[in-house]
Order: sequence, then structure tokens, then C-alpha cells
Amino acid sequence: MGAGHHKQQGPESATVRRLALLVIAPVALVTLAAVLWMWPPQDFRDDTISSADEVTGTVTSIDQERCAEQLPDDVNGCGSATVRLDDGEEVEAPLPNGSGAPRIAEGDDVVLVISESPGGTTYGIVDHQRGLGLAVLVLAFVLAILAFGRWRGLTALVGLGVTFVVLLLFVVPAILDGESPVVVAIVGSSAIVLSVLYLTHGFSLTTTLAVLGTLASLVLTGLLAAAATAGLHLTGITDDISTSVENSYGVDMAGLLLAGIIIGSLGVLDDVTVTQAVTVAELAEAHREYRPRQVYAAAIRIGRSHIGSVVNTIVLAYAGASLPLLVLTIASNDSLGSMVTDQYLAQEIVRSVVATIGLIAAVPITTGLAAVALRSRTAPPPARRSPTTE
Repeated sequence: MGAGHHKQQGPESATVRRLALLVIAPVALVTLAAVLWMWPPQDFRDDTISSADEVTGTVTSIDQERCAEQLPDDVNGCGSATVRLDDGEEVEAPLPNGSGAPRIAEGDDVVLVISESPGGTTYGIVDHQRGLGLAVLVLAFVLAILAFGRWRGLTALVGLGVTFVVLLLFVVPAILDGESPVVVAIVGSSAIVLSVLYLTHGFSLTTTLAVLGTLASLVLTGLLAAAATAGLHLTGITDDISTSVENSYGVDMAGLLLAGIIIGSLGVLDDVTVTQAVTVAELAEAHREYRPRQVYAAAIRIGRSHIGSVVNTIVLAYAGASLPLLVLTIASNDSLGSMVTDQYLAQEIVRSVVATIGLIAAVPITTGLAAVALRSRTAPPPARRSPTTE
């Protein structure tokens, strides 16, 4: 009976896998073709726009002086700092003051900008060096993932590396090269999903179903985001940075807002879809007598619990990003209505709401696909009729 059972489920499993691959393969080919077509040239950067030259060094001494008048944004007081540059040269730089200026002390590793003028070369301290601190933090992050996840943790790190490669070498350069931010975001997200999910979770039917659920939910998220941004007349220009990006590089900021929503939703979507696909697989294996509807009902209850916590995570993440605006708005005694309808906050609300709706849709989509596909894979074979009854 056991041998006969395994022989029966093999062809069914192969059939389901072939059907899944018939969907995934064209998507992968189209994604690869789109990436190659839109891949930015090496000279996409605008040479007419350049940043100030920067050097690094260490503060060796601080010579403070009495200020002639009260400074509006006094951070370090008046005077100068002596900085030994990495090449050994010592230079003088005025103590930095103003909003956002770094608070410095002797021994601090700092970043300076160089300014050329008819009077000579001047230096200004603009920031602290953070390379070593960030390296230690990243190393702790990597060790924690490897210690807990082991081989799966290693594949997760490889997947994270692929995500950064796609974002930094394709998505951002392609947008700067003039491609539509929305199209680039869709293609980049598809490339991330297809590569990262298989790298992290292995090439299996469960992963394929999670990929399909993620892509379907991502399309819905993009459509909802487009409708919301158009209906609410959001321009994507809410601060000096977005204004500078549009003016300096001619990027469509409304499209960039849509691209940000799509890419931002991706990380939570793949978490939910993988969880639901694995949940259905476990239920289908543990309860072989269940029909697809029963497997779906059991898995959807787990999905509802997962959604409750993840939705709160999304809202808190966007609220944390908007916290300076919330502080400023409440401190200025603006009404709740004007605070909510302000474009900056409305933009964050759209991000949260659209991502949440896409996330909710991902649960029934992925669960339904997995229940049908995995149930057919693990369903018990039909009873064979005895030859004597013929």
C-alpha cells in the first residue's frame, strides 16, 4: 500500500510542478529581458552635477574662543579645530554650528569638505566618520543570522545581497537614466522575488506558489497605489530632498512615490506568502483526508492571526519614519484634519493603507493557490476496483 501510494502521487506532483513552471518560466524570461533592455549605461550619471570634495581626519585639538554675539544654533561654540588628515597634513577648520552640525571633541574621526576660493583652500567639518561603527554593527548582524539560521541564514544573506545589487545597480541607476520609476520598480521587484525567494527557501513547489502569490499581490498593490496617488493628487514632492531630486535629475517624483510603495511592500509580502504556502503544505501533509476547502479554511485562520501583527508592524514603521513631522505638527497646534490631509502625512498614510490592503490580499491568494496545488499533490489515491468485480 505504501509503495503504491508513492507511485500514485508522483505523476500528480509532477503535473502540478509543470503547471507552476509554465507560469513562472515566462515571468522569469520577461523579467530578464526587461532588466537587460533597461539596464543603464555606464555613463548615466550627470557630470555637470558634482558633490564637494571630501577628506577625512582626526581632531587633535580644539581652540575655543568667546563668541562675539549669541549664535542662534550654537553646537560647539566659536573657535577652530585642528584636524590631522589621513595623509598626515594638519589643517584648521572652524567649529561647526547650526542645525544638524556634528558635536565634536578631541580624538573624534571627522569628515571635512574642501572649498576653493581666491583666498585659498578652506576646510569645514561636516560629519563624523561612521565606517568602523557600521562595520561592527553589520558584522554582529551577520553573525546573529548565521548563528541562528545556519545554512538557511547563509542563503538569506545571499538573498539580501542580491536585493542590494538589484536596487543599487539596476533600480536606482535606471531611474536616473530616465526610465519610468514605476516600470523599473515592477521589473526590479519581480527580479528580487524570483531570485531571493528561491535562494532563501529552495527550489520547490511551495516556494513557487509563494512567488506566484507575491507577484499577484504586488500587481494589486501597484494598481491601488496608482489609484490612490492620482485620486489624492499626491506629487511626491514633500521636502527639500525630493525637490532637489526632481530639479537636479528630472525624476518623475509621483512615479518615484509609486515605485517606493511597490518596493516597500515587497519585503512584507514575501514574508506572508512564504508563511502561508508553508502552512498549507504542512496542513496538507498532516491531514491527507482534508479537501482543498478544508485546508484553505484551516490555513486562512492562521493567516488572519499573522496579518494582525504584521499590519501593526507596517503602521508603526511608517509612523516612526514620520515622527519628526508628527512632533512638529502637534507642537504647532494644527487641527487633526489639517494634519492628516497634509501632503507629507497623506503620502505616508497612502503607503501604510495600500501596503496593508496588498498584504491582506496576499493571504487568500497564496492560500488558495497552495491549497489547490498542494492538496492535489498529497491527496490519497482513489481506491482501485478489484478485477473480480468487473
